[in-house]
Amino acid sequence: MRETDSRRGGPAGQQGMRWANLGLVLGEIASGPRSRAEVAAATGLTRTAVSSLVDELLTAGLLTESGPAVPSGRVGRPGTALALNPEGPCGLGAEIGVEHLAVCLVDLRGEVRGGQRMEICNRDRESAAVLADLAELLRATADGTALRPAGLRLAVPGLVGGADGIVERAANLGWTGVPAVAELRLALRAAGAGELAGLPIEADNEANLGGLAELWFGGRCGDFVHLSAEAGIGAAIVLGGRLLSGARGFAGELGHVPVRPDGPKCACGARGCLEQYAGQAAVLRAAGLDGVRGDWVALLAERAAAGDPAVLTALTVVGSALGIAAAGAVNLLDPAELVLGGGYAELARWLLPPMRAELANRLTVRPWSDDWLAASGLGRRGPLLGAAAGVVRAIIADPGRFATESAWQAIGAPGL
Repeated sequence: MRETDSRRGGPAGQQGMRWANLGLVLGEIASGPRSRAEVAAATGLTRTAVSSLVDELLTAGLLTESGPAVPSGRVGRPGTALALNPEGPCGLGAEIGVEHLAVCLVDLRGEVRGGQRMEICNRDRESAAVLADLAELLRATADGTALRPAGLRLAVPGLVGGADGIVERAANLGWTGVPAVAELRLALRAAGAGELAGLPIEADNEANLGGLAELWFGGRCGDFVHLSAEAGIGAAIVLGGRLLSGARGFAGELGHVPVRPDGPKCACGARGCLEQYAGQAAVLRAAGLDGVRGDWVALLAERAAAGDPAVLTALTVVGSALGIAAAGAVNLLDPAELVLGGGYAELARWLLPPMRAELANRLTVRPWSDDWLAASGLGRRGPLLGAAAGVVRAIIADPGRFATESAWQAIGAPGL
């Protein structure tokens, strides 16, 4: 079978093969410090080839030499251990929430190295104003670190179409057809952060990024559905260790699955959607807390723990509605696990029992266990962590492309 260079669509050239081998070497070292000899043994490359590739990765600032390697049972002097460079390029993540903005930095090892958060209501605000505030947070975060951001990924609570980063619809923000990536570049330049505006920038749905964070950091298997719930409700579908985005990138809109077709009208225009029973507005209204601002998830948890009957009843309704929708997802996709994430992970004590009851009542023709439904340990951190870590993982998977883009950025090439 002939290898092909996917960047050019033809037979793999020398550069394509070298880029692939750079990724092979860096991916091996990403799993833990390795000597050159250990990398050669694990990858099947010659020691000479590995040394050349390692030199290139060291020059690009992706690796560091961290002292003698741990003895591996081989005879002879131990080699030098190679590890991901904690002071190398980093991933910059940003999140637009209905009631907050947030930014974080993640280094090559996947560790959070900084960030900022602003509590602000973004519902029905003009996108330009929201992105201007976000640009200021990004600039301040980048100015406060010695790390070099290599890319920026934006988490948005809505449908994000394709590589152009257009938010087709974000009902809870009141946005339709917003070119978020292009507007963010303009906002960054206006904020005096032109170097950030020149980075590769992508946008994705917050639930998708939360699901990827669960895959990378949550210790999950490669087959699960991640239910992400705060102001709205979404889902990330991970099958075979890969995110299932759908033909147009809109898979996982669980919040707009009807759980009661004759129910109240939703902001999307349909009736009886899950969000009308389990979204922020619905649960606060049912709990007698309509209009509450600030950390409403923490408030619900506090009231529920104190035995507030209205809150406990509201959370039971939310859990039942989530269970109805989740049962449909299980029957359709057959995931190994369901994971309750986002803010609702903090309400798992009250939400999981009614969810499990609905799942048990509805999944009667197939195997199902209560243990296959669990709460995320990442909770509300998931989307932002997934955004920043996605940049880093792209570098590790394709370091040759990173080195090339970095060279172009160094001479001020536009459009990257």
